[in-house]
Amino acid sequence: MSRLRSLWQASVNATKRAIVWNSEDLLPPSEKYIFNFNSKDEVKRWHLYSDSEYGGLSSASLEITDGVAGGDTSSTGVFSGNLSLDMSEGSTWKIRRSGFCGMRSKKFDGFIDLDAYDTIAMKLRGDGRCYISTIYTENWVNSPGQEEDNSWQAFVYLPHDRWQIMKIPLDSYLPTWRGNVIEAKLEMNPARVVGMSLSVNAEGGVPGAKTGPGDFKLEVDWIKALRTL
Repeated sequence: MSRLRSLWQASVNATKRAIVWNSEDLLPPSEKYIFNFNSKDEVKRWHLYSDSEYGGLSSASLEITDGVAGGDTSSTGVFSGNLSLDMSEGSTWKIRRSGFCGMRSKKFDGFIDLDAYDTIAMKLRGDGRCYISTIYTENWVNSPGQEEDNSWQAFVYLPHDRWQIMKIPLDSYLPTWRGNVIEAKLEMNPARVVGMSLSVNAEGGVPGAKTGPGDFKLEVDWIKALRTL
């Protein structure tokens, strides 16, 4: 009897260990790197856009610089350029506003699943301007047949020349359509993220932020997803 009882107890203990191991194994890490600007290859994952595609005169660049103090690594990304409210002479484009630039990630191979996370964190150093963080998700909000991804946006205000870790809850991102907030109760699907972007406008933003035409500069160390709840 004692032998059977010992075998039974050993089986119970093994089952308990398996349950504990499986639960820990299934729990995702508390943070997940999405972008890390520690290599010049990171530039290849992004493309730039600006009002110059529509007759504007704004310009932007993205490069990796070495030897930057304050970052987690020796290299960081630098998104910089010039915002202009002017239009090129003879332009046939009829755009309502100029003075914008952005860096958008190229589409992921499929999508990334952030369903286990609740916050986007970015280590940034700004110039006093207000930037816009955008998350693009697989199109399911808009009507079938539209090719554009769903976009969700949040303001990122950065005081001049100081590294900060900005944390934005996913539920703080607002649904937008071509830069305008959609007045509807919609929920992001974080399991179907297809891309991200950071952009800047010459006008708008939050009170106290630098506005108007002129140079801009945003340094990016990394972008992560966090589980804080």
